[in-house]
Amino acid sequence: MQMSRSCRGISFKTQALYATVFLARYPDLFFRFISLYNSLMKIVLVGTSCYILYLMRYKYRLTHDPAIDTFKVEYLVAPCFILSLIFNYRYTILEILWSFSIFLESVAIFPQLSMLQRTGEAGMVTTHYVVALGAYRAFQNLSWIHRYEAHGIFEPIRIVTGVVQTVLYLIFFYIYFTRVDSSQCDEKQNEEKQNEEKQNEEKQNEEKQSEEKISEKSAPSQEQV
Repeated sequence: MQMSRSCRGISFKTQALYATVFLARYPDLFFRFISLYNSLMKIVLVGTSCYILYLMRYKYRLTHDPAIDTFKVEYLVAPCFILSLIFNYRYTILEILWSFSIFLESVAIFPQLSMLQRTGEAGMVTTHYVVALGAYRAFQNLSWIHRYEAHGIFEPIRIVTGVVQTVLYLIFFYIYFTRVDSSQCDEKQNEEKQNEEKQNEEKQNEEKQSEEKISEKSAPSQEQV
């Protein structure tokens, strides 16, 4: 985003949901120390998500089109909050916030999915974003496997929401690689075709000009005869 100086193709609402996810998941950052790695990870996740919101809202605001980022996030936030009140491991504020963040994270991709499906186009920033999302989801799945095999930790809430999130990501990637890639290939082919037609037209014009010059040279000789 910084290199391209643009946030075109990125959903501000999806980024806002991810920032909400990390803020709801890590309130203990301010009063509980587990390890240096744990604290740094939380700071990076919260800090980068909020920084991206700042870039999109202020620095690159003119490159973002709210008219195509119209998904109603309240349809996601309200059900996730209700689910967090029903499904949690302990009925405390921190546990409810943690459950809320897990449920919300599983559907946070919806605004981006809706935006991509509506426009059917993506720039370099969106391509990098897709790769980052895929890597994030893959590492989370590997983390689940490691936690289960190494420590025997099995969390039903994480598993169910993770499956939902993985399915949504697969749908997102499918739309990206079928609609966006195909449309970009079509655009590239059309551009190549137009360039080829332009080159042929220029070549024909050059040949026509050459013929006119030859006829102009031959005209005086005919007059002399």
